[in-house]
Amino acid sequence: MRYTPEDGFPYYFDLVKDIDCKPLFSSLSTITFLNTINEEKATYRYMSDKWSIKQIVGHITDHEKIKMFRAFLMSRNELVQLWGYDQNFLVNNSRFEELTFKQLITDFNTIRKASISFIESLSENQLQIKGMAQQYEITLENFLKSIIGHEMHHINIIKERYI
Repeated sequence: MRYTPEDGFPYYFDLVKDIDCKPLFSSLSTITFLNTINEEKATYRYMSDKWSIKQIVGHITDHEKIKMFRAFLMSRNELVQLWGYDQNFLVNNSRFEELTFKQLITDFNTIRKASISFIESLSENQLQIKGMAQQYEITLENFLKSIIGHEMHHINIIKERYI
């Protein structure tokens, strides 16, 4: 792999390779994997200053909510800079640790179903609309694929450092 997470979009694209975005979003592998983790394990942190698995799942869900709103704007030719956000601020001001892991998985699954519904409504022309995300000009399709790349990044971390 040529890129690191700090590289942003190129790193996430490397993770998803050349797979079309519709099958990426339709995959049940993340939900299946998360359902193997029990409530006790979901509170684990491999270091005291790292997020718990619950917080990671909440972050993945927040990320998808934010990115899908931006994708919606892009799909309508809204010429906006696709701004960043402070992930630590959002996690630190969440209730992820108070919610059950099952609730967090249900929220993730609900957001994913809404994402799939939105993606299925897009035409091939809409998927090729270009926008700016940080310093990168990317198509809507690649912007959507980066959401799954981000998810894969965090699931890989859970598998490598938490399980």
